[in-house]
Amino acid sequence: MQPLARRDPDQRLGDLRAAFGVIDDLRHHFLRSVFIVRMYIIRLYSKGVDVGSDEAKTRGRALLALSCAAQFMVVLDVSVVNVALPSIQSALGFNAADLPWVVNAYAVVFAGFLLLGGRLADVWGRRRTFLGGLALFTAASLAGGVAGTAGLLTAARAVQGLGAAVLAPATLTVLMAAFPEGARRTRALAVWTAVGIAGGTAGNLLGGALTEFLTWRSTLLINVPVGALALVAAVKLLPADTGRASRPRLDVPGAVAVTVGLGALSYGVSRFADGGGHGLAIAAVGIGITALTAFVLIEWRAAGTPLIPLRLFTSRAILVGNAVMLLTGACLNPMWYFLALSMQNVLHYSAVQTGLGFLPHTLLSIAVGTWLTPWLMRFVRHQLLIVGGALLAAAGFGWQSALTPGSGYLVGIAGPAILIALGSGLLNTPLTTTVTAGIDPADAGAASGLMNTTKQAGAALGLAVLVAATGTTATTPEQLAAAYGHAFLLIAAILTAAAAVAFAIPGRARQLASTGSS
Repeated sequence: MQPLARRDPDQRLGDLRAAFGVIDDLRHHFLRSVFIVRMYIIRLYSKGVDVGSDEAKTRGRALLALSCAAQFMVVLDVSVVNVALPSIQSALGFNAADLPWVVNAYAVVFAGFLLLGGRLADVWGRRRTFLGGLALFTAASLAGGVAGTAGLLTAARAVQGLGAAVLAPATLTVLMAAFPEGARRTRALAVWTAVGIAGGTAGNLLGGALTEFLTWRSTLLINVPVGALALVAAVKLLPADTGRASRPRLDVPGAVAVTVGLGALSYGVSRFADGGGHGLAIAAVGIGITALTAFVLIEWRAAGTPLIPLRLFTSRAILVGNAVMLLTGACLNPMWYFLALSMQNVLHYSAVQTGLGFLPHTLLSIAVGTWLTPWLMRFVRHQLLIVGGALLAAAGFGWQSALTPGSGYLVGIAGPAILIALGSGLLNTPLTTTVTAGIDPADAGAASGLMNTTKQAGAALGLAVLVAATGTTATTPEQLAAAYGHAFLLIAAILTAAAAVAFAIPGRARQLASTGSS
């Protein structure tokens, strides 16, 4: 695609008209989404539940909106760069093997430090943790937006991941503190989950428009004003942290060990896709396994305040639920990477066309996650929703694997999107409810950190495995379509395995989760 400045006046005028049309469409969908979320938040308080004074209702709505806004930013940045990847590769000189690290640098550090982030909320207080994570995330977004080399961008994405690791569990602990376990918390979790899904899907839409009509840098710089506004709101809304007589020592060595382990393992697995890099790949995998083993030993013997209290794993619901979360995270996050490249490299869509191509994923995910799933959770066992959702999404990825350079949009993208969005929307909220039901409030931060960590660890390792499985040597649209098709088939197989594991969720967990939604 030619730069806008090099086109003749008629072409430039046409581009500007198209830009304003897309911006107007984005404004319409954004305002509609804000209206939908606002109305759903209001509905939380119109179910006949006693929620206290008008002031308490207003504060509860405001805290939910703030938590959802921060969660939206965190999840948005997992996917917002996907559509911009070809432009980033061209501008900064990434090779095919290193390009996934624009995504994985964020995901690996996010996953590794999420456990520490979860404990920070418990030890340092929700307000300090929320503000610190948000400030770091916003500053790193600015650094990434002005980066001039591949290394600097990758480093900024890693620091973004660190800020997100502190911020993400804080959003959930703020939410859980504001809404006691029961119907209100279930509805609030439904909104929080739906906003997270929408952030992942809207990232592609927004990233496409920003890349096409501004620059890929704007996909990161857009966080700066949003983050500044959220900081102002958080200072006003979040209550002051209560003082503690003693402050336990944080397990920084454990966080470093798990981050090094995930990073080295992901790097090593992805390097197997290179023809001559097997020696380096084997060494990286060895370092990763050693670091993860050290992490287990640190948590077992040496940690004063462990990142993962071992008592959490006495709950079969938490153990099995997080196993399912790991598998689904390995599928539902990396899919954006392969879908974005498929639309641009196989179907030859422009950046904005690719972003608009994700519209079915966005709108259907919001609708299913916000309305259909919470309603079904009142009548259908959560285990069945998780299993059914995983299998529906697997069927969608099986269909997606058939994409060819001659495929039309309806059959090649929109059709599979219906099954993928419906399946992911059905499984996310009941899975989140299952792994957070019945948890001692003192462990709420650790449990939310564990849940988010398993999802993001799955995303990082999943992308590495999928890149290694597809290789980096394909060049023609036909070869690329076949390579991406292999990735989608592997995703379908992993989701089928997740559905099988979900059958092991114990009946007691289903009962606890059902109690929370009634």
